[in-house]
Amino acid sequence: MLNEATTHPVTRTGLDAAALKPAEVDVARGAELPLETIAIDYEGREHLPSTETLRELAADREVYLTTPVRADGFDPLGDDSLLAKLPAGINRVLVAGHGAYLEETEAEKAVSPRIGAAVEEAPDAWVGTEGIERVALATGGAQYELLSRTTDRDLRGLRAAGFDGEIVVYAPTVLSDDEDAILDAVGEYVARRRPVARALPDGATIGADATDRAREVLSAAVRDFAIVGDVGTVRERVQELKDAGATRVVGYPARGIDDFLAR
Repeated sequence: MLNEATTHPVTRTGLDAAALKPAEVDVARGAELPLETIAIDYEGREHLPSTETLRELAADREVYLTTPVRADGFDPLGDDSLLAKLPAGINRVLVAGHGAYLEETEAEKAVSPRIGAAVEEAPDAWVGTEGIERVALATGGAQYELLSRTTDRDLRGLRAAGFDGEIVVYAPTVLSDDEDAILDAVGEYVARRRPVARALPDGATIGADATDRAREVLSAAVRDFAIVGDVGTVRERVQELKDAGATRVVGYPARGIDDFLAR
């Protein structure tokens, strides 16, 4: 008899993990998800989960914590004091770090030597590729890719070139086939992607209220830069990514964690 987890809608999508943003949700709620792996994004030092929360999550599931190598506390060539506070069993995601979450002095630090040093310390870490694709690939570590319209082609290219390591794809995800709900959840996100911004009419309304050309552009873009649809549609897209070469697909619940908990 199938257990409760295997019959849950989010499990049937084929997603391997859920990504949680600690500024949006109490990441302790990750324990409610029927998935074995949780990835926690970095949204500034003030939103870092407590040691106890991380320990409790890691007690019965795999946890990956994003640690920007330029951020004080996670800098392998400087202040790495926050690493000592991570409980046993916490895996790391190594990223350059988004400028919005870095102090000016942190943003000025060199990325390449810090990524290299961090991979030496945590060889099983996922390495975020956003903005540092060549550096990330040079580490030989697991690649953590943000879904884009070229991801399928890029995955096939990496595999054809002989890369046999882990490739993890991160994608904002909406478990709904309601177009208005989809556009409200990820319309603004995809509108910030450069090719989408160029294609949108000037002053276009974003979200469910988008009309005409803007709605046409956004409706196509949400399927390039996110995974959206009912359970079956999401499952098909996840499988396409795995067929192209992804080893795992991480879904960020763009409508909130309850979207991944609903039955």
